[in-house]
Amino acid sequence: MALANHHLYRGHSLLRRIPSDVRAAVTSRIVFPRASVVAQASPMATAAAPEAPTAQAGSAQKRVVFVVGGPGSGKGTQCDMLARDFGVPFFSAGELIRSLIASGCPEGKQLQDIILQGHIIPSEVTVGLLQKAMATTTSDTVLIDGFPRNHENRTVWASQVGYDCDMVLLFDCPDEVMLQRLLGRAGQGSRADDNEETIKKRVKNFKSQMEPVLEHYRAIGKVTTIRTDRPIADVYAEVSGIWRQRFANTTAA
Repeated sequence: MALANHHLYRGHSLLRRIPSDVRAAVTSRIVFPRASVVAQASPMATAAAPEAPTAQAGSAQKRVVFVVGGPGSGKGTQCDMLARDFGVPFFSAGELIRSLIASGCPEGKQLQDIILQGHIIPSEVTVGLLQKAMATTTSDTVLIDGFPRNHENRTVWASQVGYDCDMVLLFDCPDEVMLQRLLGRAGQGSRADDNEETIKKRVKNFKSQMEPVLEHYRAIGKVTTIRTDRPIADVYAEVSGIWRQRFANTTAA
């Protein structure tokens, strides 16, 4: 039954979830870090990287929900539905980076060069982009998809933003289900590397990098796990119920 719905978990348009005003804000007035900052952030990042400014002093603290799960676990689909029904802003770290690259601006081109050279974009840059995106909304609660991806992401967020998430929403899905969903995306916005070998590597990397992050958040009681090898409607019934219970005041009118 769950596998019959895997085609609904297809890839999303690059910029569909990022409103034009948010894209403009995210890509404006980005400054460059000192070379030493980039080197400290990521030893592999030998090229210069743009860094988004930190949040302005006095910016209101938001309730942040990190949404994590393996590739094909259904994060994007469920976040889209939460955003639609509850009016909660939904930001994806990966899509903000891809949006900046797709804009063709000098900073985006530098990020693209870093990626093409096989280097890692410093966590400070990613967190800075998320901060700028969050600053564009008056909502006191936001969803962040696909972040943190590793322990360094989490520690940089804590030091740069100054406060932690309220909840980690973990979409738990068996490896074989994620594999079938991703393979079923062919011709429906799939990634160029959506083949069995690379998918298995992505799943393995996700699990190994996320484990210390999940251990940290489980120890402080912030992880809520949702099993997603079920029909979309069943998953959403549980997710939306949790959202109403935890963040009732964010419900859209």
